[in-house]
Amino acid sequence: MMERFLPLIKFMEPATVLIISVAAVLVAVTGFAVYLSFGPPSKQLADPFDEHED
Repeated sequence: MMERFLPLIKFMEPATVLIISVAAVLVAVTGFAVYLSFGPPSKQLADPFDEHED
């Protein structure tokens, strides 16, 4: 699949490739955080305020 994008990357400025790469990583990390917060793994999270209620 990367072979399709190699000719495009050859003609792009290095700064553009860097910006696209950083943006892709940021979107991936944000998506993973949302998955952990609201997806199936969130059932294992504990609310510390509920545990120490006075």
